Amino acid sequence: MTTLLVTKRMVDHPADSHTLERYQATDGYNQARRALGMTRDELVEEVKASGLLGRGGAAFSAGLKWSFLAPARPSYLVINGDESEPGTFKDRQLLERDPHQMIEGIIITAIANEVHHAFVYIRGEYPKPARRVQAAVDEAYANGFLGKGIFGSDYDLELTVHLGGGAYICGEETALINSLEGLRGEPRLKPPYFPAAKGLYMLPTIVNNVETVSNLPHILAMGSGDYAALTGNEDTGTFMMSLSGHVEKPGNYELPHGITWRELIYDIGGGIPGGRDLKAWIPGGASAPWFVPEHHLDLPITKDDTAAAGSMLGSGAVIVMDETTCMVEAAERVIRFFAHESCGQCTPCREGTTWLEMILRRIEDGQGRAVDLDLAVDVSDGISIGLGWPPKMTTICPLGPSAVSPIKALKDYFIEEVESHVSQGGCPLKSAQPVGSP
Repeated sequence: MTTLLVTKRMVDHPADSHTLERYQATDGYNQARRALGMTRDELVEEVKASGLLGRGGAAFSAGLKWSFLAPARPSYLVINGDESEPGTFKDRQLLERDPHQMIEGIIITAIANEVHHAFVYIRGEYPKPARRVQAAVDEAYANGFLGKGIFGSDYDLELTVHLGGGAYICGEETALINSLEGLRGEPRLKPPYFPAAKGLYMLPTIVNNVETVSNLPHILAMGSGDYAALTGNEDTGTFMMSLSGHVEKPGNYELPHGITWRELIYDIGGGIPGGRDLKAWIPGGASAPWFVPEHHLDLPITKDDTAAAGSMLGSGAVIVMDETTCMVEAAERVIRFFAHESCGQCTPCREGTTWLEMILRRIEDGQGRAVDLDLAVDVSDGISIGLGWPPKMTTICPLGPSAVSPIKALKDYFIEEVESHVSQGGCPLKSAQPVGSP
């Protein structure tokens, strides 16, 4: 069995972990100072060599993304702290408990991309993390780490903290940019609006996730080779996973890639409460296609293995469901979320997600018909052709296809449960429960 590397950074944190004094006591900002003496090419190549993948969901090489930055100047850096994917709460703890780590990562990223104005976009429902980040930014300004001539150099860097209005779609990088500009939070077409070419204010922009840039001080301190060797798999370094649902020990865990789902759910998460059976789990946030134990429990947790199985690691959110879960109701809840959060720009998403919600609600309420699952699959095919992953989209962004994932799970793994809902006039799990049970 793989030796697990489970850090306690998110558990045994000092009460003052968010302060500059505590951060500097652990060599904080030393790597930002070092980055000032490195060239853009040196920094980009170091991050490329580390193998760091974006931790926001797309899992694209961070260094490669930096290398795509168009030559026009000024350029901008935007840190995506919107984190509104159901089941995800890792960035919240990084923002709230270790904001200076992120700020140092921002400084390194800004230097690497010749940026002199960066933004941190935080979801509006995160008031405490936002206050902590703003306080840390103020501390950094007061000590000369931000502003004019950072660290006594001739490099200027301004950092603005911006709170979003609470829209899920603003976690998508181009919708986030629209929101940051004061426009409606709607995704832009790519091409031509790839942020590295036409981003904030139509100028070259790098959009990185909170966890992504929080890795950078450690990469420079360790060296790209040692960072890559932490795991020894194709996915390098460590990554954070938010484990929730029917597990004994929910929480955030920093782990090496390559452990199995069995190790995560049973060895780290403590297994299913009450000794109940595992029924399914969502491996990468509500957007990801679902996994079931019969096929996926011993699958290594890597980008490529997960993709080959038809899903994604996404934002690192793992939602566990045990045998007491009604899969029709679980699917309806996920789809209801996406229907509510659709920006309405694309017809297949705006109309299709609402239809999917109504179909599943009808089945769960005991009014389902034998043709309803086929109807849901047909509607889903109009949003994401073939119901595969990565999706063949008929929409600008993946929100619509994300709502298709639960339908595919019902079709592939739980069709008998759907048929039981129809034949028995409602949820068989609920009808089997004694009166007064939860």
